[in-house]
Amino acid sequence: MKITRLEACESVPIDMQGVLGATKQVPIGKGDGVPNFSIRVFTLEPGGHTPHHEHDSEHLNYILEGAGELMEGDQPRQINQGDYILVKPHERHQYRNTGDVPLKFMCMVPVAYE
Repeated sequence: MKITRLEACESVPIDMQGVLGATKQVPIGKGDGVPNFSIRVFTLEPGGHTPHHEHDSEHLNYILEGAGELMEGDQPRQINQGDYILVKPHERHQYRNTGDVPLKFMCMVPVAYE
């Protein structure tokens, strides 16, 4: 069993094409021996974004802090603290921080995707 807090998890800048002003933390993941799912937390600075991408597995997201847009294909949708989001396999998407405070969201994925 593991009990942790987000502030105890290392924050790593994401350095990949299509990403701006983003960091990742993994409070529960491969390193903990999880058999099925990992929990990642992404923080997007104001003006920051994830890549506009798609993938083979679903992502389960929860907005912890802030607000912004989730691109559903090429259509922007408003997201706010407290929203739950399901991104199905092969849905093209991108998270964008359109506010003036960090946008922080939890992303649960199959451990193989971590």
